[in-house]
Amino acid sequence: MSSTSRDEGLFAVPFDESVEQGLPIAAAAEQRISALETQLQARTAELTDIDRRFRLLVRSVSEYAIFMLDVEGRVANWNSGAERIEGYSEAEILGRHFSIFYTDDDRDCGLPARALEAARRQGSFEAEGWRLRKDGSRFWASVVIEPVHDDAGELIGFAKITRDLTEKRSIEDQLRQAQKMESIGQLTGGIAHDFNNLLAVVVGNLETLKRRFEAMFGGRDPSLLRLAEGALQGADRAAALTRQLLAFSRRQSLDPQPFEAGTLIDGVVELLRRSLGERIAVTTLVPAEIWTAFADTHQLEGALLNLAVNARDAMPEGGRLSIAAANVTIGQDSAGGLALAAGDYVMISVSDTGTGMTEPVLARAFEPFFTTKALGRSSGLGLSQVYGFVKQSSGDAAIESTPGAGTIVRLYLPRFPSVPVEEAGAPGTQAAGPGELILLVEDNELVRPCMVEMLEMLGYRVLAAAEGAAALRLLDAHPDIRLVLTDLGLPGALDGEALADRVRQRFPGVKVLLTSGYVQAGSSTLPRGLDLLGKPFTYARLGEALRRLLDKGKT
Repeated sequence: MSSTSRDEGLFAVPFDESVEQGLPIAAAAEQRISALETQLQARTAELTDIDRRFRLLVRSVSEYAIFMLDVEGRVANWNSGAERIEGYSEAEILGRHFSIFYTDDDRDCGLPARALEAARRQGSFEAEGWRLRKDGSRFWASVVIEPVHDDAGELIGFAKITRDLTEKRSIEDQLRQAQKMESIGQLTGGIAHDFNNLLAVVVGNLETLKRRFEAMFGGRDPSLLRLAEGALQGADRAAALTRQLLAFSRRQSLDPQPFEAGTLIDGVVELLRRSLGERIAVTTLVPAEIWTAFADTHQLEGALLNLAVNARDAMPEGGRLSIAAANVTIGQDSAGGLALAAGDYVMISVSDTGTGMTEPVLARAFEPFFTTKALGRSSGLGLSQVYGFVKQSSGDAAIESTPGAGTIVRLYLPRFPSVPVEEAGAPGTQAAGPGELILLVEDNELVRPCMVEMLEMLGYRVLAAAEGAAALRLLDAHPDIRLVLTDLGLPGALDGEALADRVRQRFPGVKVLLTSGYVQAGSSTLPRGLDLLGKPFTYARLGEALRRLLDKGKT
């Protein structure tokens, strides 16, 4: 007798051949049902175990907040990731509406309800935005909401996945800010470079005119001298502005030296106590074991004074200004958002109890020309100058601020390595040259004749060249050249630094003084043994720099 199958609903039950073997039909059916029940129990246990494992998996995920919402948006279950990210325990959050995670502004505009409606209508909702933890702090969240339906297609709730992207967003913001600052720095550095060359012509010619007025008229026509002096003062202010631009763009010339932070801070504080007024208390905190730092102390003093002035303006009713220092070691993975290489640093901080900054203001604090002060009260270059100086010194700067609770600015400067420091010769005091022959190398057609005039007025004999190769030919032809005064940015294969190297190799007795309106990008300092005179410069600065080099090594 052939075997046939009968449809028993969920299972297709084959006709039991045991009937043919003589078993009663009822006994055979009972045996088959028992076998099916055993299979069903095993399958149920398997599904229960899979469900248990899945629930354990979801609950154990800590990087993502994974939880269910009912159709109204109330939390139905909760995993460990949700507890870590949102801050609520399961007992605290079950049954509460998920809008509790949204900011007041988002709740007021109905964003939670719109998110559920979009998930219901579109099959999914994805967004990024600020969300709130239990303690009220904000985090940047990536959110996915999926509708959940039963077998009949009815909506029974929503699955919600949230990821904390605050750190990722912070890194991206820092990268965008760094790229923006670099672009602005390149622009401002280029402008300052060209402007300094123009100022060199203006200042040089004005000083020459002033000297000739004095020689021609003596004191008989003081109005001419006043006019020249006023023009020079305007040029000096323009030069100061370009120095600030160069400081921000990290193209100023620096003279880094080892220094003790405590001694430098004491000197600055002595000046601050006299200038900030009695309503501002100035305190310091420098540990005895502070490391020796390495930076241009003149620029650092200016940076600290700049920060103190900003702090004073933030405390119109008075307050407390604190300057502190500390040793900081940065590991491979411990920079904490700072753009610092691993190593040792000396951190100098300036903090106040003033009005503080809002987040939008804080985000732009280091940008050049950005200021919250009234029009005409600030150039907006103060903090950007500090930032540029510290970055050029192989360090970094950071600001923390809270509205109504003050601001703290931290400057990180490299620790000085234990190497001998080359001692500079004592500067000469003689302003005029005794007829020594100087080779001037300057490619700018306006600057070159002006500098020749200045050198001759200082009493030197002058030869001039427009590029490096011509300068070397003049050195070969004139062994009595005592010093080469060359611009750093020369055309052709030999720039000023390369020319200086050639001169030191081939003409070891000839001194070299570099001039520039800026230090080229990527060069925080000049190579050891080279001196630089920034443009524009006066007769006095040029004469002093020349004499210091020419007299160096004399007995």
